[in-house]
Amino acid sequence: VQLQASGGGLVQAGGSLRLSCAASGSRFRIDDMGWYRQAPGKERELVAIITSVGSTNYADSVKGRFTISRDNAKNTMYLQMSGLKPEDTAVYYCNAAIRQLQTVWVSRGYWGQGTQVTVSS
Repeated sequence: VQLQASGGGLVQAGGSLRLSCAASGSRFRIDDMGWYRQAPGKERELVAIITSVGSTNYADSVKGRFTISRDNAKNTMYLQMSGLKPEDTAVYYCNAAIRQLQTVWVSRGYWGQGTQVTVSS
């Protein structure tokens, strides 16, 4: 199973971006998914999470500005970011807890490769 993140870029403060994270592979089921970010010189932090049934939770710093969603039929998660601020500049990573059928169902966490978001002031 692989996660592919996309949608990052350069945007002015106050602008919007939409990130996508698509899972591919065979014989798998996705449980919780989330977006994390890591700014230069800082630790990776949780941005938002979404469960398999659509319950969400957000970091205080992005509440009211970011919206996490998922399309289970497409095995894809999204992060709609609006009202972007320079402090949102970071590499954004997607993460998912995925069960894959081998001889039995095996669950583990997967990370996407990261997508750069840069917000200019």
